[in-house]
Amino acid sequence: MKSDLTILVLAPHTDDGEFGCGGTIARYAEGGARVVYVAFSAAEQSVSLNLPRDILRTEVRNATATLGIRDDDCLVLDFEVRRFPEFRQQILDKMIDLGHLYNPDMVFLPSSNDTHQDHHTIAQEGFRAFKRTTMLGYEVPWNNLDFRTCCFVDINKNCLDKKIRALKMYKSQQDRIYSNTEFIRSLAVTRGVQISKRYAEVFEVVRWVIN
Repeated sequence: MKSDLTILVLAPHTDDGEFGCGGTIARYAEGGARVVYVAFSAAEQSVSLNLPRDILRTEVRNATATLGIRDDDCLVLDFEVRRFPEFRQQILDKMIDLGHLYNPDMVFLPSSNDTHQDHHTIAQEGFRAFKRTTMLGYEVPWNNLDFRTCCFVDINKNCLDKKIRALKMYKSQQDRIYSNTEFIRSLAVTRGVQISKRYAEVFEVVRWVIN
């Protein structure tokens, strides 16, 4: 794994990138790659009324730092949750700006078969913005209508533990059934078994560019 890569993670909402590829982020960061994490929404409209509106902005910085991402490489944008389809052009324009700014070697984004409207928008516009770049679609099982297990990343226990610790930083989201540590670990074990490894994360190959 090359150490001079720039990896761009496109997360529709804070925590999506950690769920989909947190172990892989940790592995690349440990190897010396620069990982830039962009969340397009902090989902203020979905935060429980008893919590600060901006709590996810704090939690995502703590989570991504746990994975090895520098604070200035964690960006949180202001698109309103569940309304991304209304702002396709603005989202595409932002992605194009990100491409010019970071010139990533690889982009992680939601699966093209993710049924959440915001995730689907990021997947579609992400392809338009980065179609000349290697792109891998990450797994979010509770949203995926279908998923092609085309690419596996072998992750070790340390990387999986970092992913789990990162997700625990989202105190406001611990009531979500998919935040369960047993589920996160079990999925990593399942994907590892498929390639005769202890743990793994799996991706759809959206585009693979060999230079």
